[in-house]
Amino acid sequence: MSSFSDSKKSYRDKERLPSGINGLDSITEGGFKLHSTNLIGGGAGSGKSIFCMQFLVRGIEDFNEPGLYISFEEDQKKLLSEFSGFGWNLEKKIRERKLVILNYSPQQVERIVAYGGGTVRDAVESIKAKRIVIDSLTAFTLLHKGELKKRKAMLDLFDRIRSWGCTTLLTQEQEASADEHLSSPLEFEVDSVILLYYIKQGNIRNRFLEVFKMRDTQHSNKIFPMAISRQKGIVVHSKAGRKS
Repeated sequence: MSSFSDSKKSYRDKERLPSGINGLDSITEGGFKLHSTNLIGGGAGSGKSIFCMQFLVRGIEDFNEPGLYISFEEDQKKLLSEFSGFGWNLEKKIRERKLVILNYSPQQVERIVAYGGGTVRDAVESIKAKRIVIDSLTAFTLLHKGELKKRKAMLDLFDRIRSWGCTTLLTQEQEASADEHLSSPLEFEVDSVILLYYIKQGNIRNRFLEVFKMRDTQHSNKIFPMAISRQKGIVVHSKAGRKS
């Protein structure tokens, strides 16, 4: 398979959608597969929500691709406050109908899935969304007792998402250690799994990223250092592997 850079030119391959995360596309053959569902897992403070909003922002700014952010835990006002330091000008993107932020309870989303998409489908169609974020699946899975019911609910949700024809990121709380990862049933259903770590090493914590799974992709199996800054957002240092 050919290699890809993180530049805008990589989007000439219509089977790949650039992630917007600096350093990630060079280790995933150009980004996420078009129209795929992708799980972003990590513990508290690992950068999951920042990763997802950066994915939407870069889509809007670099490729004029509108995006939809669905939050189960925080409303629009709180999210805008949390992301205000990154210089992404989210309020302007919302006014221009390039970005829509929706706040739903997991119960509301389940009803939306059951009845054909409703307001989410309308939002996707009204702005012609190409990218979707659902943050987070952890609360949604807690609605159901037993692995079979959880898996069915997830499959129904994924089927609905795929019917909208977008590339989607879904977040989930995961264990903090790269050495203790146990795959959940959900990971077998998505097209890719990217894990973010925030690991204590001595008296400091360091961030890392791992492409745990990506279908039809010759991705790196290394764990890479990752940084978050207000100027650049998330940056993956893809030329360096994790040191023990």
